[in-house]
Amino acid sequence: MRVGRPVKALPQPDCDYCGKRALLARAGDEAYPYREDHGALWICTACQAWIGVHSRSTRNVPLGRLADGALRDAKSRLHDALEPLVAGKIRRDRVNPFEARAKAIRWAAGELGFDPLPASIHNLSLEQCEQAIRYVEAFIAHRRSGSPDERA
Repeated sequence: MRVGRPVKALPQPDCDYCGKRALLARAGDEAYPYREDHGALWICTACQAWIGVHSRSTRNVPLGRLADGALRDAKSRLHDALEPLVAGKIRRDRVNPFEARAKAIRWAAGELGFDPLPASIHNLSLEQCEQAIRYVEAFIAHRRSGSPDERA
């Protein structure tokens, strides 16, 4: 009999696309989508949607929601779009890349009125990613056009 704090159940996310339970996959498993070990993943084999696990998690806590190919591509494009802002934040404020990227994502989500504000890019939907990409690209283009009000 265990005495003390109760042990929480392990997280097992459901697939947002088909509703099935995701399975935990590691390097070497048949369902594992990478050639090398990129760390454990929660994967829905029916939809080929997956999400990584926090690197130091002993309980395999997922990073966010499961993502299919289109959402993974949109997240990658959003990372690429944010990179000039992240690089500037790192240089200007001397913060680490993770902090700079998190602030950039929260800034874009706040500007677009996402409710609730996502903790990271892993929690964004496909529509939110596409909307954020358009906003960030327009913002960067506007700044590069030399408008004096944005340069101040």
